[in-house]
Formats: sequence, C-alpha cells, structure tokens
Amino acid sequence: MALFTINRETCNQDGICAEVCPARIIFFSRGEYPSLVTGTEKACIKCGHCVAVCPTGSLTHRDIPVEKCPVVQKYFQLSPDHCEHFLRSRRSIRTYKKKTVPKSEIKRLIEIARHAPSGRNSQDAEWLVLGRRDEIHNLAEIVVNWMHWMIKNNPGEALSMHLDKAIDLWKNGKDIIFRDAPVLIITHAEKDNLRALSTCTLALSYLELAASSMGMGCCWAGYFSRAAATFPPLIEALPLPTGHQSFGAMMLGYPAFRYHRLPLRNPPGITWKM
Repeated sequence: MALFTINRETCNQDGICAEVCPARIIFFSRGEYPSLVTGTEKACIKCGHCVAVCPTGSLTHRDIPVEKCPVVQKYFQLSPDHCEHFLRSRRSIRTYKKKTVPKSEIKRLIEIARHAPSGRNSQDAEWLVLGRRDEIHNLAEIVVNWMHWMIKNNPGEALSMHLDKAIDLWKNGKDIIFRDAPVLIITHAEKDNLRALSTCTLALSYLELAASSMGMGCCWAGYFSRAAATFPPLIEALPLPTGHQSFGAMMLGYPAFRYHRLPLRNPPGITWKM
C-alpha cells in the first residue's frame, strides 16, 4: 500500500500538504496532484500534518487514516482571554482529598498528554502509574535516604535544597516528598535518548494542564526526580524496563482546597530584536 493516497475527486490541488510536510517528502507542482518524492518513504515521521491540513479531507496516510482523525471544532477553541485565565489559574497542588482517582480518568489524562510535542514525532515518553499508598511511601523513604546521603556527601547543594528541613518534616510525619498524593505518575524513556528529557517534561506539562480541566491537581515531584537521576537505590527500586530511566514525575489527586485568585508573577525579561 502506498504511503498516502489522494482522492482526486475532492482534492483542490492547492499543495498545502507539501508546504507543511516537515520531512519535505511530498512533491507538488501547480495543476498536478501531490505525490511522494521517490525514495523518501522512510523519512516520513508520521506526524499527520498532511492529513490534518487538507481542507477537503482528500489525503489519507497509510498509518493515519483520515476517517479516524477528528475534525477540529471551532466551538472548542479558546479565546486569548479564556486561554490566559485557564493557564494563570493553574496551581501546584500540595494538599489532596483522601479520594481515589479512577483509573479511567488517569488513562484519559495520559491519552491527552501523549499528544505533546516530542521531537520528530518520536513519542518516546512511557508511563508508570502508582496508586498504592505503600508503594509510594516506600519510594518516599528511599528519597529521604538520598537526602541523608546528600547532606553527608554534597552539603552545599543539600543546604540550597533545604534537605535538612525536609528530613525534619518527614520525621514528624509530614510527607514532604509526595504530599500524601493518592497517585504518582512517572515518565520514563531509554536513558541514552537525547530527546527523552524534553519529551517527558512536555508530556507531564500537558498532563498537568489536562488534570486541571478535569477537577484534579498536580505537583511536580522535584525531590524524587532529582534522586531518581543519580541515586542507585531509587533507580533499582523503580520497576522500569531495562535501559530506561525516569525523566520526571508528577503527583496527582483531587485538590483539598479551591483557589479563588490569580496570584502575581514577576514581569518577564524580554530582549526585543525585531
């Protein structure tokens, strides 16, 4: 089967598909129909731009059938004011209700998050979802052990991260690591993948924003992520595929409190050269 096919009855021969193709594998000449540049099939990154941009739905990709790609609905598009309000109202949630997050809701979040940019459409991010309190608590204890190690072996950085205070809170029954969140979501990929960090970070960012729209909240698990990058006991404790590494984690749950204001932020530092 050809990489893509053109419905000649509906194609208006505008050549937009060739213009937007990031791999430049679609040839178009005015008055003709788009065609595959000879010998370039393997260069296709399966991004779906050619299918998505066609106003008449005339192009279908072998791996991205046009009939399975929903039409963009203008009704759902945010105005600039709505977008600004939504993004500014996002909060890092550190207090959660003792309420279970349904697996179906988590799955929907990840389904949304997997559409985040990934560099050549690599889609490298994979997911580990933990929802058992004992497992999450065990990981938190290992992170606390890492904090003790840091204070002994890297006191300067430990001081800058206030690890001594974090340990004191843990000793007093305060889960400063995962904030008693009912769910911990970890992204991972092959450790030698140069795109993995940005891919996983973007995917988690999408997940965090999607969670806010569904009445849930997230917080980046910074202590965990720092430890998971270098601390052997934590690396060994994570049930990841061989050769994979954690590239970020997010706490997830239902917020215990509602926020009523949009707090201020510092003015942006901008250098204009226009």
